[in-house]
Order: sequence, then structure tokens, then C-alpha cells
Amino acid sequence: MFTRLRSDIRCILDRDPAARSWWEVLTCYPGVHALVFHRIAHKLWHLKMHWLGRFISNFSRWLTGIEIHPAAIIGDNVFFDHAMGVVIGETAVIGDGCTIYQGVTLGGTSLYKNTKRHPTLGKDVVVGAGAKVLGGFEVGDGARIGSNAVVTKPVPKGATAVGNPARIIEQASDVRREEAASKMGFSAYGVTQNDDPVSQALRGLIDNAQSQEEQIALLWATLQKLSTGTCDVLPQSGVKHSQFESDRLNKLLD
Repeated sequence: MFTRLRSDIRCILDRDPAARSWWEVLTCYPGVHALVFHRIAHKLWHLKMHWLGRFISNFSRWLTGIEIHPAAIIGDNVFFDHAMGVVIGETAVIGDGCTIYQGVTLGGTSLYKNTKRHPTLGKDVVVGAGAKVLGGFEVGDGARIGSNAVVTKPVPKGATAVGNPARIIEQASDVRREEAASKMGFSAYGVTQNDDPVSQALRGLIDNAQSQEEQIALLWATLQKLSTGTCDVLPQSGVKHSQFESDRLNKLLD
């Protein structure tokens, strides 16, 4: 118990720049208190003392604002940051090293008992503030759930889910992931500047339009050369006025 408590405090000191000392974390961080109560309630639940486990869970909810069902499984080094209004269902599983912000719900969409109704989070998952992860599916290791996202389908390893309903954005490359990891350690609130799928789609359309504009200019120049037999018949000023201003439009999306 005390070994895990020290590990909980250490992971908060590593991830939260506002944490100044182990005493401050121990006395002022409700996420730590919720984890301690949950471990007691979880132990009682597995000893078939269901009512007492639920009572301790309810007391913890009253004290910390974090509601965790006693049957839920929570790994090591899990950080509930701020965490007011977090709700974690009965069959939820949270892997090691996850970070969960305030207002998050790991909920179920089925009314059938004795079934896997709540999500399973892999290792090092970040769930942003206000996100709702609903259903008995898996969220892969290192995935990120953006703030206020509503996720109702599996999220692949290392991907990002944003929006309502959530859209899945795969990692662009292993290089970018390693660079981000080395700079930030993890993505706060589960979002990065390149995670907006609408913005990414618009950028793709802009780049495609720019490419087509250049191809049309080349075709026009070729046709002019074939019809006149000259090598420099396309006025540069005309090409400039017809060019698609992709750089200017991309800046509007930044």
C-alpha cells in the first residue's frame, strides 16, 4: 500500500509542474485520496463485501468528487489531474501511467449484467477534460482522447480521438511521436496543434488545389508551345494572377 502511494506521489511530481512537494501532493491532491479509497474498496469487493465496498466508494465520491466503482481495475502511476466529476464504471480498466483530467466519464452503453460494458484504457493513455468514453472497447497504449470528445469505438495504439462523435487520427510517423515525447513527456488534455481533423482535411484540400493549379499551368504552357512553336509564350504575370494562394489560406487555419 505505502509503496504504491509513494509511486502515486512520484508520478504526480513528475507530471504536474504545479506540484511543489510530496506533502502538498499527499494532503491537497484529491486524485491521490481517491486512489487510496478505491484500493480499499476494491479489496473489499473481491472479498464479497460488496455493500461495504460501495459505501467506501460513495464516501470517497463525497470527499473527492471522483466516482470509481469498487470493481473497476486501476493500474500503477495513474494520475487524476484536478479530476472533479470523473466517473469510472464497474467494468472499466485503466492501464499503467494513464492521465485523466476533470469531467471524464468511462461509461457503459449496455444494460446487461455480467458483460464488459465499460472501456479498457491501455498504458500511458491521456483522456482530456470532459471527454466521454462509452462502451466496452479498448483504447490502445499511448492514445490520446481530446477534451470534450465523445468516443464510442476503439482507438488504435498511439492515435488521437477528437470531436463529437470522435474522429480517429492516426499518428503521422514514429519520428513525430518520439519528438513530442521527448519535448513534453505527454500531451496535456489530450490535444496537440495538429489534432483537429477538420483543419487537416482543409489543409489537404488546399494542397491538392495548389497541385492541380500547377499542373494546369504546365499543361497550358505545353499547349501554347505546341501551337506556336516557341519556348517562352506563357506570360509570367498571367500565371502569377491565376495561382492558388495556398500559403495564405493555410495561415488562416493556424
